[in-house]
Amino acid sequence: MRFINPIPFVSDIERSKMFYRDVMELKVLSDFGSFVLFETGFAIHDGKVLEQTVWKTSAEILEAYGRRNILLYFEEDDVDSAFERIAPHVELIHPVERQEWGQRVFRFHDPDGHAVEIGEPQSVVVND
Repeated sequence: MRFINPIPFVSDIERSKMFYRDVMELKVLSDFGSFVLFETGFAIHDGKVLEQTVWKTSAEILEAYGRRNILLYFEEDDVDSAFERIAPHVELIHPVERQEWGQRVFRFHDPDGHAVEIGEPQSVVVND
């Protein structure tokens, strides 16, 4: 057995697809309408459709899917350029900062409120 990927529920599949494709610059590998798979292996799923598929019912309450309980992690060779490109389009959690383990990252919320982290590849982390 091997872990493949988490699939965040999204409230508006088109809005989220455009965000991850146009702002995050991920390439769409497959688009099945309610499910979108990107070349990186990251995927998103229409929340109401997935609720019906998994639990055979949909929540009546309209609440954000992002609930401060998961962090979607991506790596980018040039974190500063990614920050400049992405920051104007998102609700920032914080700008680029060095973490205690030496990695430079920034974090923000995607359109559904999921926390997203963009970090430099671990191979370039400098430990002082």
